[in-house]
Amino acid sequence: MMEQKYIDLEFIEITQPIGKYYIGKINWNELIIIADADIRKIHEEDRKNDSFDSYLGIQRKISPNRIREIGGYVNTVDATFPTSIILHINSTTRLLDSKDLTEFDNEYIENNIERIEEVSNVIFDKTSRTLKIRASEKVARILDGQHRLEGIRNGFQNLFSEKAPTFELNVTIFVDLDIDDQAQIFSVINKAQTKVNKSLVYDLYEYAKSRSPQKTSHDIVRLLNRLEGSPFHKKIKILGTAENKSLETIAQATFVELLLSYISMDPMNDRDILKRKSIFGEKLKLLSNEHDLSKLVFRNLFIAEKDEIIMRSIWNYFKVVEDKWPNSWNGEGNILNKSTGISALFRFMRPVINSIGKYDSAIEYDEVKQIFDQIKLADSSFTKEVYIPGSSGQSLLFKELKEQSGI
Repeated sequence: MMEQKYIDLEFIEITQPIGKYYIGKINWNELIIIADADIRKIHEEDRKNDSFDSYLGIQRKISPNRIREIGGYVNTVDATFPTSIILHINSTTRLLDSKDLTEFDNEYIENNIERIEEVSNVIFDKTSRTLKIRASEKVARILDGQHRLEGIRNGFQNLFSEKAPTFELNVTIFVDLDIDDQAQIFSVINKAQTKVNKSLVYDLYEYAKSRSPQKTSHDIVRLLNRLEGSPFHKKIKILGTAENKSLETIAQATFVELLLSYISMDPMNDRDILKRKSIFGEKLKLLSNEHDLSKLVFRNLFIAEKDEIIMRSIWNYFKVVEDKWPNSWNGEGNILNKSTGISALFRFMRPVINSIGKYDSAIEYDEVKQIFDQIKLADSSFTKEVYIPGSSGQSLLFKELKEQSGI
């Protein structure tokens, strides 16, 4: 049998009712070595009757969008994954011809049973607190963290061996758990995880010291909600939860994401560049191409740090909306002041700004009013029956606004 290679990592031993497990650190490219087969298995959606996934009655699906998102994130200047990736490892593996038995059919195994050898997947040295893990792709099963690992691989492309950047991950390692315990750990992790409110995520940008599209959008939305006279005064559900449902009709996260789409095609990358600015002198470049400007109508204002002008444009635009349809904008039971209406109106703001042709100053109330004066929709027309809540209602309202305005 060929000599086995091992990856060394320091560990601490934890004792809990389930038994002992181990916590250590490992570089991303070494973790891929021992878990690569499991990642491929998830990609292939293995549904064998005796598989762990079938036992749980679930599929550990990989989301390509999530992988791309993480792949971009790991290259940012302040990337971090502080939570542990959870692994299960069997202490030994039986090999035939230095290969895992799963690579052979039963007949071949039976005919060569005397050549089967058992190798250790984990070797403990408790004196030095060192854990050796056999460097083979089929050693580890990922109970939690497959997206993080695949996202890192995606972000670093194929930079292995001496070219591999250092991105250490903390790992929790269980050894020789039976399938019931593996299922229990998997279910506890997934049941216990609570989806973070997007509005809370954006609200935390208030505490960011460096400039970013997310922070600017958050600050503008907060101001529009707080300032008296604003068309959005007390209309925004801060942290996504309405205190007064009759008044607060649009979620903070929804509004922030609408505004972000006018500032940046890649907010995370912009945030990273701006954070590196003080270190490396990197800067965002002003748009000069008319096509690009027509898409990202607030980008040059953001780059020039003229956030107050962005807010003034939004204020003037929606003030015209409020004055044109006051009952629907300030009333209940219609779609104009809710996600369906505001999303359509925000989408319509782009062609309005393009028609006016202002990308370095605020659009004025009278300029916007002149366009809305061409629209003949009645104040009473914004019903859920006509504009079905959701994307279809948004698209219909946007289409009618554009057609009737003639822009």
